[in-house]
Amino acid sequence: MDQDSHCTAESELLEAVSRITTFSTTSPTDEEQNQPKSEISCQVRKENSEKDDLQDSNASLSPNSSMTTKELQEYWKNEKRQCRQVKLLFEIPSTRIVEHRLSKYVMYKIIILQTGSFDSNKSVIERRYSDFEKLHRNLLEEFSEEMEDVTFPRKTLTGNFTEEIINERKLAFKDYLRLLYSMKYIRRSKKFIDFLTRLELQEAYGCLRGGHYTRALEILLEVIGLQERLTRGNPVSIVPTLCAIVVCHKDLENPASAFEYGEKALSRLRVHTSHRYYIPLLETMITLAYELGKDFLSLQEKLEEWKAKKDPIRVFTLKELAVREYVQ
Repeated sequence: MDQDSHCTAESELLEAVSRITTFSTTSPTDEEQNQPKSEISCQVRKENSEKDDLQDSNASLSPNSSMTTKELQEYWKNEKRQCRQVKLLFEIPSTRIVEHRLSKYVMYKIIILQTGSFDSNKSVIERRYSDFEKLHRNLLEEFSEEMEDVTFPRKTLTGNFTEEIINERKLAFKDYLRLLYSMKYIRRSKKFIDFLTRLELQEAYGCLRGGHYTRALEILLEVIGLQERLTRGNPVSIVPTLCAIVVCHKDLENPASAFEYGEKALSRLRVHTSHRYYIPLLETMITLAYELGKDFLSLQEKLEEWKAKKDPIRVFTLKELAVREYVQ
């Protein structure tokens, strides 16, 4: 292929990419007009969410004119793979009744499975009726129109601890979570993600602050997989958890594992250098790289480059930032 033909191929591919990332402004199709009311009412919200996802994706690794045709093809192949939706299934196989001196409640065991995965990819959490009730109330505040047809199992004056009522609620909560997850604008909301992860993260950070790094690490490693599946459109959101894992591994004298998770966190911050975790993470990675005999000069260059652009400010250490997360 001569030079002119090669340039023409690159131009055509870039033009195609531009068309992909440009949203249609045509009138609704017949299929869209026949959508349920709740679907139509959130159309703008959904389109804006999709646009934000594309902008985040493009910001993290944007194609440019210096790429060859082959490099552009590989880039968009990788982007498509990363944006592929992860489908989750919710099961509630069992419950247990918890009794305290002044209270009694039912804990529902929720198993979250990735479609087509083996048991190693499942996440297991427990929630009580009041947790579901709080989630429903929070979602109604933000998504009132979208939630108007979503039913929630109400409490009864008596019989809340009978086997019949508990089994009914197991099925109801399973369907409830499935329905919420089926709606893109809800499954990506912070309130829904917090419902599935916040209690475990609060416990993990509590252990971290208390110096119980082994227990904290155990919980964090269980949560991070679920967080990754829930936040594919916002990879930066799991940086604090990744950094907490780095802190735990480092204090448990596992520098190789700490460096591994540090690299994962840095990869999510490469275009977010103003993020509060960026510099503390860089400083920790330089220390770990030096200890492991890895290349730390490239990390040092990034640190110096950042310092040259920014005014000197007080920066917390990675551990200082971690212990401040989820403080009540």
